[in-house]
Amino acid sequence: MKKVTSAVKVLVVDDQPLIVEELCEFLESSGYRCVPCESSSQAIARFSEDLSIGLVLCDFHMPRMDGIELVQELQRLSGKHRAFEAIMLTGRADKQDVIKALRAGFADYYQKPINLDELLDGMRRQEEALQEQQKSLQLGHLNQKLQYLSESIDDLYQDLDKVRRTPQAADASDSEVSDRDRLEIPAIFNQLSPRQLDVARLVGKGQTNYQIACELGITENTVKLYVSQVLRLTHMHNRTQLALALSPSSSGLRQRVTAH
Repeated sequence: MKKVTSAVKVLVVDDQPLIVEELCEFLESSGYRCVPCESSSQAIARFSEDLSIGLVLCDFHMPRMDGIELVQELQRLSGKHRAFEAIMLTGRADKQDVIKALRAGFADYYQKPINLDELLDGMRRQEEALQEQQKSLQLGHLNQKLQYLSESIDDLYQDLDKVRRTPQAADASDSEVSDRDRLEIPAIFNQLSPRQLDVARLVGKGQTNYQIACELGITENTVKLYVSQVLRLTHMHNRTQLALALSPSSSGLRQRVTAH
C-alpha cells in the first residue's frame, strides 16, 4: 500500500540535533515532509521561505529565543493571510509554562520523552484544524473580492443610470466645449465611454485614485477598474504614459499615440 504524503510541511525546531533528527525520521516515515531547524533564528528563516509549512513542532526551552517567542514571531510574520498550528515539546512540565504557551497560541503540548504514537495522533488532529483555518481564510478572501466586485458593479449601474437620465439635447456652449475637448486629445481616446474619459482626464491632471473617486462620486475600486479599462483600450502601459498623452505640453507624444 502506497504511503500518503501530507501536503503540509512540519517545521521541527529543537536546539538538540539528535532530537530533531529522530523526530524528522519518524514523521517522514509517517507521511510528513519535515523542515529541520536547530535554532529559532533558523526556523524563522525557513518559515518565511516556505509557504507550505503549516505545522510547527518546537521545543519550549531554547537559547536566545524560547518556543513562545518563536511562535509569536511566526504569528507576526503570518499576519491575517497565513495559518499554522504549533505544538510545544517540553522536558520540564511546568504548569505555568504550559498555560503561558497555550495562551500564546500553541494548540497542544507533549512532555519529553515523547510518546511518538500520541504525537502522531496529535499532529493529525492539528492538520485537520489547520485545513479548517485555511478554508476560512480562503472564504474570507473570496468574500472580500465579491464585496469589491459588488461595489464596482453597483457604481457602474449608477453611472449608467445617470447617463440615461441626462437630456440628449445639451446647451450649445456645452456641446462646443465637449467637441473642443475631443479635438484636444488623441483620436484613440474617442473610443472611450464618457465615464472612462472623465477618469482619463483626471489621471491626466495628476489626481490620485482617491481624489478621482471623491470628484466622481464612485469608489476607489471602481476608479481602478476604469483606469485598467482605459489603459487596455488605448494600449498604454501605465498611468504615467496616460497622463503624458493627455498633457497639453506633450504634443509629440499625442501624435505618436494618435498614429498608433
